[in-house]
Amino acid sequence: MRLPLVGLTCAACVMAGAARSEELCDIVRGGVIIAQDGENTYLGKIASSFDSESIFNEFGTYGSEFSSTSIWNEFGKFGSEFNSNSATNEFTATPPMIIKSRKLLGYLTANKAIKSSISPNMLKALCKGAY
Repeated sequence: MRLPLVGLTCAACVMAGAARSEELCDIVRGGVIIAQDGENTYLGKIASSFDSESIFNEFGTYGSEFSSTSIWNEFGKFGSEFNSNSATNEFTATPPMIIKSRKLLGYLTANKAIKSSISPNMLKALCKGAY
């Protein structure tokens, strides 16, 4: 999936505020995860674990720890702690984006220095069972 990113603005600095977990989960629900890898690789969406495209579906393409397009694959491009496009790289400057309604909500990253971000593990802990 290729998404035109021209003109996107940070619509909500969701991850930076002190929103309660339900509010955060409501805000990001239905958002898609897009890599900043030059190809805008689609990495799934934030949805129920029963949704085939959900990053929380452990048996799906985007939630399986074995899939090459999963942020949970520690040996894959988007889940490795060493890859610059990975959500789990603590030092990346180009983490996956969370986009909803063609607006940038924030970033999915373990890099605590990036504003408007949430770690993948925190998102999973707060929202996996919320849908």
